Amino acid sequence: MPSSDADISRHQHMPRYYAQRAKEYERVFDKPHRQPDLARLKLWLTEQFSGRHVLEIATGTGYWLPAATAQALSWLGTDINPEVLDEARAKALDFNKVTFRLADAYAPGIVANGEASPFDAGFAGLWFSHVPMSRQREWLQGLHSQLQPGARVVLIENRYVEGDSTPVHRFDAEGNGYQLRRLSDGSEHEVMKNFPSEARMQELLAGLGQDLIWRELDYFWTLSYRTV
Repeated sequence: MPSSDADISRHQHMPRYYAQRAKEYERVFDKPHRQPDLARLKLWLTEQFSGRHVLEIATGTGYWLPAATAQALSWLGTDINPEVLDEARAKALDFNKVTFRLADAYAPGIVANGEASPFDAGFAGLWFSHVPMSRQREWLQGLHSQLQPGARVVLIENRYVEGDSTPVHRFDAEGNGYQLRRLSDGSEHEVMKNFPSEARMQELLAGLGQDLIWRELDYFWTLSYRTV
């Protein structure tokens, strides 16, 4: 059963929510008990992208960039919101190799059909959970279309931890979860947030990815693989 028009409208509103949240987004990473996970993830990202030419989807405010780009050869960060990319540009980065571009996560349009891709790696951090279930495989295919065959793909996402994660207050007919989030201005927003399992990711990547490595930390999960 498809999502309702109201659910589609809420999902389309999400980019504006993140534009409004740009100045306060990274407060979510300040939780003391999550620091060991975050330190491990940053070291791991540096290793994953060492010597790589990377395309990042939904860069947001660029929280992961200082670590992820440290040993990369080049990095293109994309997002649909100029507000969040302004925050990313304020990071201490090597702008000889790090560039940014406005692009839709569902249709990046960086590499045209039939054109050779310069990217041998792709990355999305805390984005996949916002992709509707009916579009998850489509999104993965779209990302892969922008990368070289055999490129490394890395995804980082939240795990749902009872008592720590924002509760999912409802599910739509498709099975997508929604959280209620409040910004510092007092406004409340309903945001799609899914928590896929390892089995779900293996199912989605059947025929699309190989050499899948899934890892669970206390508050996050990671998935790395190579495109077919």
